[in-house]
Amino acid sequence: MKKIIIFTFCFYTLLSNAQTPDDALRTAFYTQNGTARLLGIGGTMGSLGGDISTAHINPAGLGFYKSNELILSPGLLTNNNKFNYRGTDSTSSKNSTMYGTSGLVLASNSGGRSNWTSSAFSFSINQLANYNNLVQFRGYNNQSSYTEKYLEELTRDKADTNAALSNYIFGSSLAFRTFLIDTLNGTNGSLIGYQSLVPYSSGINQTYISQTSGGYNELAIGFAGNQFDKLYLGGSLTIPIIKYTRSLYYSEKDATANTNNSFNNFEYQETYSSNGSGIGLKLGVIFKPQKSIRIGFAFHTPQYILLTDKIRSSLKANTESYAGVRSENSDNLNSGNAGSTKYHVTTPYRLIASASFIFNETKDIRRQRGFISADVEYVNYRGTRYSSANENSFDASLNNYYKLLNEIIKETYMGNINAKIGGELKFNTIMIRLGGAYYGSPYADKNLQVNRVIGSGGLGYRNKGMFIDFSYSHIMNKDVQFPYLLNDKPNTYATQTGNRGSVMFTIGFKI
Repeated sequence: MKKIIIFTFCFYTLLSNAQTPDDALRTAFYTQNGTARLLGIGGTMGSLGGDISTAHINPAGLGFYKSNELILSPGLLTNNNKFNYRGTDSTSSKNSTMYGTSGLVLASNSGGRSNWTSSAFSFSINQLANYNNLVQFRGYNNQSSYTEKYLEELTRDKADTNAALSNYIFGSSLAFRTFLIDTLNGTNGSLIGYQSLVPYSSGINQTYISQTSGGYNELAIGFAGNQFDKLYLGGSLTIPIIKYTRSLYYSEKDATANTNNSFNNFEYQETYSSNGSGIGLKLGVIFKPQKSIRIGFAFHTPQYILLTDKIRSSLKANTESYAGVRSENSDNLNSGNAGSTKYHVTTPYRLIASASFIFNETKDIRRQRGFISADVEYVNYRGTRYSSANENSFDASLNNYYKLLNEIIKETYMGNINAKIGGELKFNTIMIRLGGAYYGSPYADKNLQVNRVIGSGGLGYRNKGMFIDFSYSHIMNKDVQFPYLLNDKPNTYATQTGNRGSVMFTIGFKI
């Protein structure tokens, strides 16, 4: 399966910036975010209701509202990463601001004039995923080089020297113009292939630094109705808004003291951005079979998003006496412009089942003494699909590329379960909350040990039409980071551990 995953990288220069299977996780593999109350109980909100976050999880929960509310949720995110790359340990950290669910809920009561006891309308925004992070690792490698992906690219296309100079302006052409890779000629002087000047078999020191920023944000327009305080139905029209940027630095340096092997070092740099918006729908139901028991179900349709990607890249190589120090960048080969491409992505669907038990359930929520709740969420990670937004929808090369990419995604990922549990104890105007969650790996390859475990807690205060909530979530990560992918040999990657800390503060007013 690894070869299937890696094969997509052979299409890197088909577009100005080709998408890869890893990109699919940006809009699929993330932990639950919302108000401080939600985070304090581990993200469980599939059957509880009465929180504006339900518009983004199970909109039926809006039906519990009987009065209007205005909610704001600012927060802080800390990233502390640990990496091990080929036996070398390294760390990185990055802090950033974030926000949870904020917005307005407008509720109305029927006064007994219809079967609908009450209804509610909401307008809210939530940050589903925060992309601010710093990934950096380094290590010694005598098995492979980043430049081998350029060789695979040129070999696959049977590229002549003119193509090597001009057809791969964000990758192989930069390496070829700086003599990091060069022609391999036969005895009669004819071109028989290409060679890399990186002598990785004698050892090279590799460095990878990727700094990302932005977020996966979601506007939601929600509506829910309540029948006799027993059955709650709701839906949200969602508008995803994505802003993602990445600054990448990668280098290889000769690990020997040999100054006559035609290689000292090279540095590759890239700036990449992806921006867009789309549309989706979330539907839900909550039912009370008994006074103290709530059962909820929700379905999140795939979101359909139009994205525009832009890329710039540069490469500087020192091949010693072979060609000296040479540099080249994509702007020189693209009339000063960034490479740009538009495409559609369809995100995976989600299913949520939930149950809650309310202590001392009563219509007067001030007399309730707390609850315990659990959610089980299924995410079809392998369901991400890409398609071209090119004006010429009959472009065979584009359509074939996206068809192959989608097949690779189906082989790379699988559907998996996320489980959450949380509870609250209420002491008059003060509330204490605890929660936990487990997010399973999206990868079909069981050798890739990836998961996220969360422990959380929080405090709340409610009195005289105002509430203040505070929470802290500690997210323990296990992940993998590939510096590059090759098709003809086992790939190397950095194992990632560490944690993310999420501090959320929510203030709300009944209006």
